[in-house]
Amino acid sequence: MSIDQIAPEALKLPMRERALLAASLWESIEDPFELPVDYEDEAALNLAEERDQEIESGRVQAVLHQDLMQRLRQ
Repeated sequence: MSIDQIAPEALKLPMRERALLAASLWESIEDPFELPVDYEDEAALNLAEERDQEIESGRVQAVLHQDLMQRLRQ
């Protein structure tokens, strides 16, 4: 069953059941915000500055959040 089939049915559930389903689904995945390595503040800032320079120089192209989410759903 695909998300395109499940989502419309899930949205028909009462709010409490949707909340329970959402919580259950969220708990079943790894924390998407957890980094594989813990960075100290200074290292994190250095990394952010490097990424910004990569984008500004044109070496890499930023991806819009909406585009990223669409790619992940495919």
